[in-house]
Amino acid sequence: MPSKCKVTPLLTIVLLFLFILSSTAFADELLSFKAGYQLLSPKGTIAGTVNGVGQKIDVRRDLDLDDSGGITGEVALQWGRSRLAFNYLPINFSGTGTLKVEGKFKGQNFSISDRVKSELDIALYDIGYTYFLVNMDNLPTRVQLGVELAVKIADTEVMLKNLGSAGNILVFEEKESALVPIPTIGLRGRIALADFIGLVGRLGYMEYDNNRFLDAEAQLEFSPAPMVGVYAGYRFFDLKIDESDLYVATEFSGPFGGLMVRF
Repeated sequence: MPSKCKVTPLLTIVLLFLFILSSTAFADELLSFKAGYQLLSPKGTIAGTVNGVGQKIDVRRDLDLDDSGGITGEVALQWGRSRLAFNYLPINFSGTGTLKVEGKFKGQNFSISDRVKSELDIALYDIGYTYFLVNMDNLPTRVQLGVELAVKIADTEVMLKNLGSAGNILVFEEKESALVPIPTIGLRGRIALADFIGLVGRLGYMEYDNNRFLDAEAQLEFSPAPMVGVYAGYRFFDLKIDESDLYVATEFSGPFGGLMVRF
């Protein structure tokens, strides 16, 4: 269970959002919805610890985790120079591998050559506010560049099932989870070459309370009709969670794409 999870950064960001919403005139509103599919490949290490004791296990070499594919969603409201958005991304990795290390996972012993089934599940919630310092919308090419404040909420669970060296005897099955909010600060930019096509980039980063999150993405939006369109891009995550009973230090990257509707 989470032990050092703090809600203060999340509360601060929410209060900031409410202040902005209450003090800004809603002119030129643009409400958009996106639904798509994200493919991610993992690398890094995980550990389940007791009193700080636990062996780091490589998610590729030891656990042989498969790629993750999942449905993504975004709701965004833009007015003037401001943009408020909520994103949801489920990340689910699973696999069966042969351990190349020995040690402990949540106090349970494992050995080299043990066969293990494992799962790494992360429900990622992303709440972000952008203020565009550059907002040139009266030119043939529209250019926007702003500062983005966000909170990434990572609801993370790790499961490890040790099947022994023969791979057919259950030695132990353990789970550990943590709910960690990590505030980030970064940049968001958009270049629209015309009304129907635009390039969007985003970068956010923060280290907080022994946890770290880096999120970078680039995507191309294409709207053959005024209210509907498609998008495609590539995303990279660098996530570190260091709680009392759970350690996750992983990188995820992969392509995504989907449909969008704007009003």
